[in-house]
Amino acid sequence: MKLLRVLKYSFGEQDTRGQRLRLTLETLGPIYVKFGQILASRRDLLPADIADELIKLQDQVPPFPSAIARQMIKNSLGEDVDSMFTDFEDKPVGSASIAQVHGARLKSGESVVIKLLRPNIEKQVKKDIRLLSFFAHIAEICSPSLRKLGLKGAVNEFKQIINKELDLNYEVANASQLKRNMADIDWVVIPTVYWPYTRKNIAVFERIHATRMSDKDALIAQGIDLSLLAERTIELFFTAVFEHNFFHADMHAGNIFVEKTSEGIKYILVDFGIMGTLPTADQRYLAENFSAFFAQDYDRVAQLHIASGWVPPGTRQDAFANAIRTVCEPIFSRKPSEISFAELFLRLLQTARQFNMVILPQLMLLQKTLMNVEGLARFLDPNIDIWDTAKPCLEKFFKQQSTFKLLRKQLRDTPTFITRLFALPEMFAQQKAAAYTVRKTAYKSFVLGFACAGLIGIGYFWGL
Repeated sequence: MKLLRVLKYSFGEQDTRGQRLRLTLETLGPIYVKFGQILASRRDLLPADIADELIKLQDQVPPFPSAIARQMIKNSLGEDVDSMFTDFEDKPVGSASIAQVHGARLKSGESVVIKLLRPNIEKQVKKDIRLLSFFAHIAEICSPSLRKLGLKGAVNEFKQIINKELDLNYEVANASQLKRNMADIDWVVIPTVYWPYTRKNIAVFERIHATRMSDKDALIAQGIDLSLLAERTIELFFTAVFEHNFFHADMHAGNIFVEKTSEGIKYILVDFGIMGTLPTADQRYLAENFSAFFAQDYDRVAQLHIASGWVPPGTRQDAFANAIRTVCEPIFSRKPSEISFAELFLRLLQTARQFNMVILPQLMLLQKTLMNVEGLARFLDPNIDIWDTAKPCLEKFFKQQSTFKLLRKQLRDTPTFITRLFALPEMFAQQKAAAYTVRKTAYKSFVLGFACAGLIGIGYFWGL
């Protein structure tokens, strides 16, 4: 029956191609839905109509029975649920393709959520990824146009992401790191992790009792300043990228809560399965690219791409700069509040691909997150000026990269350098001894070989 529905959606003519693909993925099951969501972020590869349709995929599946959840907790932690928790909620708080979440309370009184991987999910994921790889391989063989989409690469990227989501140790470690990074920002809250209850298939977090950012009416009813909230959304993202180089890569409205307290607005993040980082050099090039973009210095943008190795070294800088100018000038003709970082970034990636740029997965994860963040900010305040809000974060980044800062880092590394310097004589002596041993061995081998050859020669003539 499922196969018939897949064929119906795949070859039906009543819907658009994007709708057919979305319905096919929904019919195949939750792992395919998750793949479609990740594929939707590859706007540098997908036609706009398909990407727009795949965004509609919802990662919601029926919950598995609470009896199974209780047994999983007992098997993982070694005790019955009732002996470790009170007020365990058999009805899940949420249920998605990879995990299910239940509310509870620790015996010590803290309100928590318990995140559990779905039963047999690893086996199902492996099977589905093998099938996805097969489909991608066949598609690229049969269709030159599909080959350009890089489906095999997209499947490999999906495999790396989902494998980390199948080990909740990654998520709790991410949450702990992010909590340390944001410790100095008093309006950001990262839920506490309860490490004693952490296993590969289970994680326990502090429970958040606040308003989802998606509930705009509730935020307004509480008197929350939406413009301030929009600015903080942009500030938080750019701070994470350029100050800490560790950003939440799944910042949609469902993963952000807002609470109004006597101390002000609290911005609360949840769900840390997907985080992003950039190589240090790419982080700097990216900051310089943004600055050059908004200065409309396209020669500098082209120069940065060539210097970073993002495009081949033989690329003509003037031709690349002209191509960038062609796609970006229409964007800069808009009002500042209508200029989109995400759109600029996407246009740049699409143009660079024409010049044989190999798109790094980290950059696409960043572009997808930036698109989500901008969408959230404009949802809260349609008139926000993204560049004006982000600029202080970039300026702070460049100050941190100043000569003095770099010099201080080098001085901090001086003890290691001095230790290595004093070790040089010993290293040279070891190398010299090793070289002498090699020469001595080679000489002995030569003499022995020559002697053996002589004996063989004498024996040969003696035999004659």
